[in-house]
Amino acid sequence: MDRNQIAETCREVIYECVPDMEGTPIYEDTVINTDTAIDSMGFTLIICRLEARFDVKIPQRQWSRMSTFGDVVNAFEKRINRKF
Repeated sequence: MDRNQIAETCREVIYECVPDMEGTPIYEDTVINTDTAIDSMGFTLIICRLEARFDVKIPQRQWSRMSTFGDVVNAFEKRINRKF
């Protein structure tokens, strides 16, 4: 799975979890907590759904280091590519 596919799946999951954001552009440098309507509980839900969707596990200690959408994509891209 390439980076663009991972990013698109991440966007889909965000829009599913936060329907008010649907149609709002999400860029690599979008800061999750300040540029979006996503609070810490919403972020946890998104990460859990992404883990299920991609069938990978992101260590919880790494979650606090993810602040931008690009950070989220990077974390999943690294784990997905490690599987293959």
